Amino acid sequence: MIPLRDTQPSYTFPFVTVAIIVLNVAAFLYEFSMDPYELNFFIAHYGVIPTRFQWMDVLTSIFLHGGWMHLIGNMWFLWIYGDNVEDILGHSQYLLFYLLCGVAATMVHVAFNADSRVPTIGASGAIAGVMGAYVVKFPHSRITTLVPITIFLTTVDIPAYFILLYWFVIQFFSGVGSVGHSHLSQGGVAWFAHVGGFLAGVVLILVMRTEQRWSHGPGSRW
Repeated sequence: MIPLRDTQPSYTFPFVTVAIIVLNVAAFLYEFSMDPYELNFFIAHYGVIPTRFQWMDVLTSIFLHGGWMHLIGNMWFLWIYGDNVEDILGHSQYLLFYLLCGVAATMVHVAFNADSRVPTIGASGAIAGVMGAYVVKFPHSRITTLVPITIFLTTVDIPAYFILLYWFVIQFFSGVGSVGHSHLSQGGVAWFAHVGGFLAGVVLILVMRTEQRWSHGPGSRW
């Protein structure tokens, strides 16, 4: 299932979400300009390596990506869900929220992979936090989703709570299944970073001040 768009209206322009997307794309284009040796050194220097943990790497790592699909997938999810979360938090508070979710996601990943020497990069954990906030505040928003049916593709409007909780369950059990496997010599998906970021988003959106938004459309009032 591939989410295409949501039905929840946004009442302000998502300046921070757009800026985050631009920064991520710019960082990736810079990575793309490097030769393989330079790129490996760059990722090792600015990614998070649990056995050589440094706080500054937490910030830099969430703006780096390992390939085009990694970048596009993350930015697409951020674009779908980020504008509404930014709308209710306000621009400054949303930026703080995003960074805190990224930090929480990274710390959970490090806790479950303390012996790993593999650099971890990507905005997935921070974006998982945005998704967690979205499911709390807009559970009945409809997500237009591309769904394969046999050899055909069709779109279906799915409640946000269903598609986002389904995504979370997949991340959780994938993370549980990865426990005990070695991450020292090869990379992979940081499943528990997704779980940690999502849960951080749920908690933070409940304790942070948010603006109340109203719409006459179905499923968009909270």
